Amino acid sequence: MSKGEGRSCKKCLAYVAVFIVFQAAIILVLALTVMKVKSPKLRFNATVVETFTFNNGTATSIEMKLLAQLIIKNTNFGHFKYDETTLVILHKGVPLGEHVIPKGRTKAKKTQKLEISVDVSTARGSGPELRNEINSGILKLSSQAKLNVKVHLMKIIKKKKSGEMKCDWDLNLGTREIQNLKC
Repeated sequence: MSKGEGRSCKKCLAYVAVFIVFQAAIILVLALTVMKVKSPKLRFNATVVETFTFNNGTATSIEMKLLAQLIIKNTNFGHFKYDETTLVILHKGVPLGEHVIPKGRTKAKKTQKLEISVDVSTARGSGPELRNEINSGILKLSSQAKLNVKVHLMKIIKKKKSGEMKCDWDLNLGTREIQNLKC
């Protein structure tokens, strides 16, 4: 082996080592950014009271139909599939209405908007607090849902995640408008 052949072999090994380090850095960057699986984001938006019936007999009660938009946001670089789940409208932890969200799929980096309709009845709840709120004209409600998803990244990686939504809001019974929506 001559002197020149030893140098070119060392150069070749150096180039291979630099290439391996460069590839490892690219894989590390991809693993920390693109491959990081995030939970879905759920939001309750654009709520409108469609029908409203106020019964003031021996027990004060309200029957109404809420039209709302449920927003499911996918911030991942892969699509996800979600199972059937339930959105519940509550007053002080007591369910007054619910809507079943059917199973579905949301594409990568997309937002899906679902139009939903929820029948709410205060007859399901009871107590002096509920009656006092109805008589005051402001009904304090909350909504919650939990979405379990399976994220598919590059058709190889599949991870399970879940996203929760908890919103508090007030229903003005005089104007029949939603106020102070906080998610």
